Amino acid sequence: MESSRARRSRRARPSRRRPLLATALACVAVVGATAAGTVYVKGQARSGSGAASSASSSRPTDREASVEPVADPVDPVGPVAAVAAGVDHDALLAEAMKAVSVEDGAGVSVAVLDPDSGESATYGTGTFDTASIVKVDILATLLLQAQDAGRHLTASEKSYATVMIENSDNAAASALWRAIGKADGLDAANERFGLTDTEGGEDMLWGLTQTTAADQLTLLRQVFGDDSELSEASRAYLGGLMGRIAADQHWGVSAAADGSAWALKNGWLERSATGLWDVNSIGRVTVDGHACLVAVLSHGDSTMEKGIALVEAAAKAAVPVFGEEGTAAKESASTSR
Repeated sequence: MESSRARRSRRARPSRRRPLLATALACVAVVGATAAGTVYVKGQARSGSGAASSASSSRPTDREASVEPVADPVDPVGPVAAVAAGVDHDALLAEAMKAVSVEDGAGVSVAVLDPDSGESATYGTGTFDTASIVKVDILATLLLQAQDAGRHLTASEKSYATVMIENSDNAAASALWRAIGKADGLDAANERFGLTDTEGGEDMLWGLTQTTAADQLTLLRQVFGDDSELSEASRAYLGGLMGRIAADQHWGVSAAADGSAWALKNGWLERSATGLWDVNSIGRVTVDGHACLVAVLSHGDSTMEKGIALVEAAAKAAVPVFGEEGTAAKESASTSR
């Protein structure tokens, strides 16, 4: 019988590369914690996933560190005003990344978005293992399926969702991965979310889902922006969990924020074949009252600690690229109202 992965590979996926309005910046920092109450979901009547079954407490090879602080609410993400014409933000980001030290054999990609202008920039190419940042995508998929079925999340699903995002619990992720239909469910939702270069991992290997920094930026816009397949309640629920990451996981894109105004999800995975690490971080950060979405992906790090240092340095380099332009766009939008 033909495998589900074979069917997916045969499926013609239209090339829908998102136009990055001036340039793409690999930064997806997420800020703003909202109360994670009951998720009210509305949508067309479609069959949703069943309740997640209990999973073994044994953790897969994904040895991750979970981190999550309480964040303050921020303005919704969406294009408001265009920044100064002729600014090559990709080039600015590439220049900023020259100051970031990368180990021989390691790779890094960054994407950043200024919500006020809608401008983005990216640095680096290729696909990366998601490790545990895919947990944001898993929950977004579950919420979308629940909306389609016109139902709330079950008590069991909400319990799994909380520990999966706040504590990066792998057993909970495995339970919800089964509930959404594994890679097939994730890939179907991602088509609607606009992720064009992300493919779910084989069978239960959700941590080996392949993605790009640009796609993770698109996912963050689904979580923190108004132009989203997710309902307002679903976005508030997922964004709220990302703003309450456990204290031992307070690292990653949050390093680019000032104070506690951030929301994120980190991922880390030591590859058994090489002993090298994948270290990733996605989220929303606020600097000087200005929100920014940031995604940083890395692989080939010799240690987890060096991977974290690389991710944080990349986030710090990326966020200022839209500093002055973002402020100008906000002021322009304000005076034009």
